[in-house]
Amino acid sequence: MNYWLFKSEPSTWSWDDQVKKVTEHWDGVRNYQASNNMKAMKVGDLGFFYHSVNEKQIVGIVEVVKEYYPDHTDPNGRFGMVDVKMVKPFVKPVSLAEIKADPRLHELALVRQGRLSVSPVPAESWKIICEMGGVS
Repeated sequence: MNYWLFKSEPSTWSWDDQVKKVTEHWDGVRNYQASNNMKAMKVGDLGFFYHSVNEKQIVGIVEVVKEYYPDHTDPNGRFGMVDVKMVKPFVKPVSLAEIKADPRLHELALVRQGRLSVSPVPAESWKIICEMGGVS
């Protein structure tokens, strides 16, 4: 199993939206590196749901339930999407500031490549962040 981080602006698609819908496609990604990350995803992989912009915090966990396929919002047909379902919320959201303050997480793509909308999360970092967020 692999682990990922999905960034979303809460005003566009929030954790509450994900919870209401349960399963939804993750569309609109227009960065080749982020797209390649989604191509590497397999059903059953888990991802952090991260609120970007003003909040800058991980608020929950989602699971990949459908692998990469064409994104219906891309008029050029270059990019794809995956489907994710809500797994569970964090007991305590984990902020970007908390992540940056932990030296064990300094190599995390969220820290090094802040604008990347979909990024891998190493297994050890996954465990650390889950502990910080009060989930197992």
